[in-house]
Amino acid sequence: MHICGLEKMSLVDFDGLVATTIFTGGCNFKCGFCHNSALVLQANNLPLIPEDEVLAYLEKRKGIIDGVCVSGGEPTLQKDLPEFLAKLKGLGYKIKLDTNGTNPDLIKSFYKDNLVDYFAMDIKNDRQNYAKIIGFNEYDTKKVEESVEFFLSGKADYEFRTTLICEYHKAQNIKDIAEWIKGAKKYFLQKFRDGENCINQGLTAVEQETAQEFIKILSPVIEKVALRGY
Repeated sequence: MHICGLEKMSLVDFDGLVATTIFTGGCNFKCGFCHNSALVLQANNLPLIPEDEVLAYLEKRKGIIDGVCVSGGEPTLQKDLPEFLAKLKGLGYKIKLDTNGTNPDLIKSFYKDNLVDYFAMDIKNDRQNYAKIIGFNEYDTKKVEESVEFFLSGKADYEFRTTLICEYHKAQNIKDIAEWIKGAKKYFLQKFRDGENCINQGLTAVEQETAQEFIKILSPVIEKVALRGY
């Protein structure tokens, strides 16, 4: 496993649980608002945390830590992720996976094999405007759509989430997202926080008043919509 970061104790990364968050290196997107830019742009140059060291820490913290959040970067790029998740489950932990949804086959296998208890999938924008926000000129959202369809089937426990950016998210974008993920269980609108570690500088957060208007657009077709970080 390409483990580049470890937050030993978090009360916010896995709702309702005391968690350890593991950050994997590498990503197939280059979202300008990403505040983990080093994990995306410099993953091969970052010092690695040995997998055995992480597992040893979690072994000692049984009864104190309830769950493990595997984040990134994009964790599904790690070839040995299934084996690593199995080791975490073997220690008795609940597992949350943060993902951009670009590997639907792996997501489905994690659900089938009971390797992940909770999925958090980013919805970057409406499908027509996905490319620009993830750093490309063009992007085929087919794989992302397949992951959305799987979660909408209601089999797995999940949430969708979008980090709101003034430059990308207007009312029409939110209306299109609402139509796309209609029937979703949970959808969180997250506040963007600018900083020197973001991939692109100069982006601005959507104001809370506007975010509340977005909730009004989404609520009729989504079971639970809430703000996060506001």
